[in-house]
Amino acid sequence: MKKERNTSLIPDELVMSKIYLIREQKVMLDSDLAELYGVETKVLNQAINRNMERFPEDFMFQLDQQEWSNLKSQIVTSSWGGRRKVPRAFTEYGVLMLSSVLNSARAIQVNIQVMRVFSRFRKYLSDHDELRVQIEEIRQQLHNNSKNIELVFQYLDELVEKKTEPKPRKRIGFKSDDL
Repeated sequence: MKKERNTSLIPDELVMSKIYLIREQKVMLDSDLAELYGVETKVLNQAINRNMERFPEDFMFQLDQQEWSNLKSQIVTSSWGGRRKVPRAFTEYGVLMLSSVLNSARAIQVNIQVMRVFSRFRKYLSDHDELRVQIEEIRQQLHNNSKNIELVFQYLDELVEKKTEPKPRKRIGFKSDDL
């Protein structure tokens, strides 16, 4: 069996750390992609601007101010210097489309690696989803079992109360006062 060579230019962990969940989509920011591709963010965005028809809304979108503020607080960026414009976010399809816009050997290799990381993410999430369903089934069974156990204890409490508080019995026979 042939063992796959690790020809990654960058560690997978680094790529994974640059994937964010925004608008319920896994995305990568233009500045992070530019860093991975070894180009300036300005150069990447110029190439995108020349090919905007390749990037519909489900491939790429501009973050709004609130999303950018939230993301900055998560990734702890400095408050001075830095960007003047909010970043663009690229979905998996957008990252794939970048390989047709950026035509360097490094861009192609990085793109292949990023696509593999996205693929692993998808597999992990689908495996995780199955696990989530199983956990929910177990939780439901435990909930039902705890209700049944509670009912059993309630019946036991009632039995114990009956045993500790015997009903007064009527005496049979003559009372000693009557004689």
